[in-house]
Amino acid sequence: MPNIITEYPQFFTATIIEWKKLLAPDKYKDIIIDSLRFLVNENRIKLNAFVIMENHIHLIWQMQPKSKPAAVQRDFLKYTAQQIKSDLQKNHPVMLAQFKVNSKDRTFQIWKRNSLSIELNSVKVFQQKLNYIHYNPVKAGLCNLPEAYRYSSASLYVLNKTEWEFLTHYHD
Repeated sequence: MPNIITEYPQFFTATIIEWKKLLAPDKYKDIIIDSLRFLVNENRIKLNAFVIMENHIHLIWQMQPKSKPAAVQRDFLKYTAQQIKSDLQKNHPVMLAQFKVNSKDRTFQIWKRNSLSIELNSVKVFQQKLNYIHYNPVKAGLCNLPEAYRYSSASLYVLNKTEWEFLTHYHD
């Protein structure tokens, strides 16, 4: 019996705690890219769209068979937080101190708790979220055209080309 996808695509948003601009350096964006690539290559998700901003990320992803949304989200956020924290400890300990929290289960916190996840169960809502993702850097003043922002899937949809080989166009 073939594996059947039972999950709708999801619009997922994760925010850095207190909206700090931690993701401004490309090296932290690359940690997120590497993690997304891993999830696609391990057949845990299909990634249709993304944007990595200075203090948050937006994704449209779809869980693949045997992948549970809560587990994928938890693993993704935990892994990226650990990788960023490790770099901060090594290279920017003063900055790491800004992420110290008084919590029973952790000393530092990178991502805000309770990320947003919305099921995209209609083409209209999917397209709205896709446009929102791609115009986010334009609205933030980081570029003039969505496809000009590197850490986004906009070039796939506007120019039909991308450097992100792990993306799947939603028509595919």
